[in-house]
Amino acid sequence: MDKHTTTDVILIGAGIMSATLGSLLKELDPNLNINIYERLASEGEESSNEWNNAGTGHAALCELNYTVEKPDGSVDISKAIKINEQFQVSLQFWSYLVNNNRIELPQDFIRQLPHISFVQGEENLAFLKNRFNELATNPLFQGMEFTEDPEKLKEWVPLMMKKRGADEPIGATKIDTGTDVNFGALTRKLISHLKTQNVAVNYHTSVESLKRTDDDLWEVETHHLQSGSVKRQRAKFVFIGAGGGSLHLLQKSGIPEGKGIGGFPVSGLFLVCNNPFVVEQHHAKVYGKAKVGAPPMSVPHLDTRYIDNKKSLLFGPFAGFSPRFLKSGSLFDLVNSVKPNNVFTMLAAGAKEMALTKYLLQQVTLTKEERMEELREFIPNANSEDWDIVVAGQRVQVIKDTEASGKGTLQFGTEVISAADGSIAALLGASPGASTAVHVMLEVIEKCFPEHMITWHQKIKEMIPSYRNSLMEDRSLLAVIQALTMEALQLKEVNTETEKEIRHSSVARSINCLIGSLCFFFCKPT
Repeated sequence: MDKHTTTDVILIGAGIMSATLGSLLKELDPNLNINIYERLASEGEESSNEWNNAGTGHAALCELNYTVEKPDGSVDISKAIKINEQFQVSLQFWSYLVNNNRIELPQDFIRQLPHISFVQGEENLAFLKNRFNELATNPLFQGMEFTEDPEKLKEWVPLMMKKRGADEPIGATKIDTGTDVNFGALTRKLISHLKTQNVAVNYHTSVESLKRTDDDLWEVETHHLQSGSVKRQRAKFVFIGAGGGSLHLLQKSGIPEGKGIGGFPVSGLFLVCNNPFVVEQHHAKVYGKAKVGAPPMSVPHLDTRYIDNKKSLLFGPFAGFSPRFLKSGSLFDLVNSVKPNNVFTMLAAGAKEMALTKYLLQQVTLTKEERMEELREFIPNANSEDWDIVVAGQRVQVIKDTEASGKGTLQFGTEVISAADGSIAALLGASPGASTAVHVMLEVIEKCFPEHMITWHQKIKEMIPSYRNSLMEDRSLLAVIQALTMEALQLKEVNTETEKEIRHSSVARSINCLIGSLCFFFCKPT
């Protein structure tokens, strides 16, 4: 590469976000020149890696922290609806990629898997009933079941019911159309396809600086970690999708929108079952309720996962603390993120989040056996010898000042920060993250490429039929999309009358659309 070369787009980080944005942009404009820079040896090795995250396939089907109990006992499901619709967008785009031979073998990265919410105690059971009553009538959550019958629970979660006492009320909801998504495998597929589209992927390459040039381009200085060479490249648009490393790069850009923002790193640990006999006895993602005082990131879950096409069983998360912003990062990441423009925000967050600090200290000091005791709330007869501890990825939670919560507020979602002129954007935050990647990257495109949106609208609708439509309000469109995504992604169909109705309505709509198109073509006036 020459000392100064110019390209259309630079993507920093070869994780699921950059892979998704690059894939969308190449579909919208195949002539775009795109360069990706990744400091590790291959794509998807940090937060996107399958061993660095768990519970993947977030569609708010079982995650209780996405449905909030109000003081009057009712349940607010608005966030669950929002996340579910965003996940439906991801399913549509992946289906488009499969149907158009951009990627293949969808079972390598997605499989259908029941999603279950499981609670204990009268108070939690009342909450779950109210939650079920709100969700079950919503078309996005059609097919959800509720039970507090121990015999039915033995069918749903046999491993969790063994040796369980009958002294405490328990209950669960179950929906069979949930999925397990391996975002590491998906990232590798997307990057592999991008390489065939002349996208340059530069590994072992660290981005050292970003600066605005006089001709309104961004100059990115890179350092090759093996050869030591330093190069510069200019681009019309830069996306910072470097996971925990995004905050430092956003700060280096100097854009006003990035000032006053801090980050707090939280690491995670999981228990992974090493006994195949135990693994085969559980087939679901089961989410519980976070303990009183625990942060949203601590919601316990027992997850069946498919990694390298092998069934695995994980339980967690257990929070930990490291000042690193990436697993491969520096011990000085947290200190180096403190700047004059965010120091008071960070100090305010420290004062406000004493409960989180106490929780992290408690989690860090847990022994394996203490972690096993938490697992035994899910699997009463769990044997310590059957489980190993795995260190998951780093998550950097956004800290910023908000009107609603004041100075130094810790955020628990995903956030896009972009320059006013749309020339640069950065993704910060964590869950639901990867599951809503397509929706989030469409937001980036809308903000940063507004001059193209009229031209690109039709193509986006081809890739994502529900684009700018509410699936909750259009049941017919929802039925069609569910049928099409299930077929394209080779997700096993559920043999219920509801699903039969969906299939019939989907076929009817598809036939009507085909007939309408043929009539327009052959019957239009000459």
